[in-house]
Amino acid sequence: MKRKIPTETPVYMFLGFLESGKTKFIQETMEDPRFSSGEKTLLLVTEEGELDYETIKFADAENVELVVIEDKEQMTETYLSELQDKYGSERIVVEYNGTWMLEDFFNAMPEGWMINQIMTFFDSTTFLNYNANMRQFTFDKIQNTQLVVFNRFADGMDKDAFHKVVRGISRRCDIVYEKENGEAEFDDIEDPLPFDVNAPVIQIEDKDYAFFYRDLTENLESYIGKTVKFKGLVATDKRLNPEDVVVGRHVMTCCEDDIQYCGLACVLPENMGLKTRDWICVTAKIQFQKHRIYKGKGPVLVAEKVIVCEKPEESLATFY
Repeated sequence: MKRKIPTETPVYMFLGFLESGKTKFIQETMEDPRFSSGEKTLLLVTEEGELDYETIKFADAENVELVVIEDKEQMTETYLSELQDKYGSERIVVEYNGTWMLEDFFNAMPEGWMINQIMTFFDSTTFLNYNANMRQFTFDKIQNTQLVVFNRFADGMDKDAFHKVVRGISRRCDIVYEKENGEAEFDDIEDPLPFDVNAPVIQIEDKDYAFFYRDLTENLESYIGKTVKFKGLVATDKRLNPEDVVVGRHVMTCCEDDIQYCGLACVLPENMGLKTRDWICVTAKIQFQKHRIYKGKGPVLVAEKVIVCEKPEESLATFY
């Protein structure tokens, strides 16, 4: 009797470059009886590394189908749906190619597939070099992950260098350093924000806007009702009220190709005749309320004081 495919299919993703330890970890996970409750599992492998899967050792081998996708163009919603229908898959495990962007997989996910967990693996001996030369790929594999594992972490390696790279991309994921002998250490480096969120007025320096914007979007509740002061670039729209503008900065999260304007809705004390590309120093209270910019509710700067100013020397915000 053919099993009924669930309306929501959990997806477990394992990311990283070749020889980063993904295959070994998935093999050990699939051998663990605690990972299986008899679900039909589709194991999608999008690259072939040095290790081959020993499916016969899987704890529930009869319920696992391994499919290799070598060509990214093959990875479509239609094809993935066909695989799920063919094998009656109730959950998906993915070993993802380190040089494919995650967006390609997200765009191909069939309806009902839900990301349940993302783990990212790196070889500590090559990570810093990869990050220096292929940062768009390391950024892509860290920004949505829940856990980063640095394999082959040797005594004497500087944890701070690895920590800074990860925290420059995400403050939410856990970091683990795993040594050759299998011993693992969780990252416990304190990572305070470069500004005081408990100050009467949170002063955001030019170099810190990227950190402020990210932390605001990730931890909005902790900012509601607080007053913030920073210099920002104005954007206007004729469809808005005269006293409504957007204030923010151009932020580079990875490389020049991904620079984008990251702004917040702002309600001015009065119509100041501001134009797009004007620079202002704004002191405002952050409220969570409806605004046309968000097509619903979002963080709104209710300005208390606004001064037109010159473009700052550090006009591009980064995480470095």
